[in-house]
Amino acid sequence: MAKVVVLGSGFAGHTAAAYLRKNLGKEHEIVVVTPNSKFQYIPSNIWIGTGKMTPRQTTFPLAPVYKRKNITFKQAKVLTFHPEGDKELDKPYVLVEYTGGNKQGEKEKVTYDYLINATGPKLDFAATEGLFPGKNKTVSVCSFDHAEHAWKELKALIDRMKKGEHVKIVIGTGHANATCQGAAFEYILNVDDTLRKHGVRDKADITWISNEYHVGEFGMNEMYFKFGGKVWSGQDLAEFLFEDRGIKYITQAGIYKVEDGVAYYENLHGEQGKVEFDFGMLIPKFSGHGFKAYDKEGNDITDKLFKAFMIVDADYTPKPYEEWSAKDWPETYQNPTYPNIFAAGIAFHPPHTISQPRVSKTGKNITPAPPRTGMPSGIIGRLVAENVAHMIKTGSKTPKEKGSMANMGAGCVASTGYGFFTGSAVVMMLYPIVPDFDKYPKYGREVKSAYYGLAGHWMKKMLHHLFIYKNKLKFGWSLIPE
Repeated sequence: MAKVVVLGSGFAGHTAAAYLRKNLGKEHEIVVVTPNSKFQYIPSNIWIGTGKMTPRQTTFPLAPVYKRKNITFKQAKVLTFHPEGDKELDKPYVLVEYTGGNKQGEKEKVTYDYLINATGPKLDFAATEGLFPGKNKTVSVCSFDHAEHAWKELKALIDRMKKGEHVKIVIGTGHANATCQGAAFEYILNVDDTLRKHGVRDKADITWISNEYHVGEFGMNEMYFKFGGKVWSGQDLAEFLFEDRGIKYITQAGIYKVEDGVAYYENLHGEQGKVEFDFGMLIPKFSGHGFKAYDKEGNDITDKLFKAFMIVDADYTPKPYEEWSAKDWPETYQNPTYPNIFAAGIAFHPPHTISQPRVSKTGKNITPAPPRTGMPSGIIGRLVAENVAHMIKTGSKTPKEKGSMANMGAGCVASTGYGFFTGSAVVMMLYPIVPDFDKYPKYGREVKSAYYGLAGHWMKKMLHHLFIYKNKLKFGWSLIPE
């Protein structure tokens, strides 16, 4: 009998646990360790943050799902990693602390034969001075409770606008190395849509601020797609949507401090600037959790497992941007020192950014981190789970399947407004996620067709219900692709 421990219950972790259970017999134990009691469908947080949905519509409790599928559930957070055990326990384990239930506050050594780290990012608000949801007129949509608070504040702002007050709204990235521009992009367009439906859009100045080199870059090193019989760039699309809606934009901006209604930034020219606001939603930097690892003798071996995020089979050799290659990216997500440890989703350390790194004239790095959320996380979670199941069944130490983000596609359905008859969304496919200029010399990727309009909104709404169903692991769940 083998015991597999999965750390985390987001897209990567939850998917990994589900496929482990699907591919392994009941004699094998699957354990999920996560500090959260609920699964949250994060893509719909933008709709919570504009009052179109509630957390109840986007979350569900994990315990009943895991009990039904014979998966052990421990609501706990990871403290330290011990891949060789210790002097008292001759088995690899992770030290955890319970965050809920009748064991809250207790610590436990959770042993494993195989470990999948899918702990995701730390929402590092502290990396930007003064940035934290609920302080200095800022909010967040990074979690369902943050998004619920964002709607409360936005609704209060709308009430002020209905009384005749003119306000300033700022949405974008709150750190020079933040990622997840896509979520902020959806949110700013949905805020614009919400103000229009409340009849107060004329009372607001809305500004986009981002660390992207230009709008629509999203940390993806340019995007191109076919739309209306011509090739568009992400910049073309974003500028069209912003200018059509009267949204101003500031790019190449690394925010380093937030005060009461003021965000201070530096741009690539080394110039200092500030933007004032009554309501600000600024995505924080995503950081590693700062985990420590120890060998059997208690020596610190963190550098064998982590470089902020977990070390996997990527090429981490420092090299100039011009020498970066699609081949640098991991294929199995297996730790090179401990072959029974894998990382999935945001938990793995990327070899470098996807966008070209850029430094301001004063030496400040203003470059988006590589996005690894949503569909890629689910695909990697499934890949890792199937490889672990293969290794258990065959006794092999080598994974069977490979799946680099440089040969992996992703679908994007970006909401630009909510409503059965009045909603809209942009639908596009990206392949591969990491550009491969050897294979696709002109654009680095295949140029796929895109769609913009009401049907896009219907698709995004359909995906919301489809993936809630899938992640509840109901009948036929595995037939729905990641």
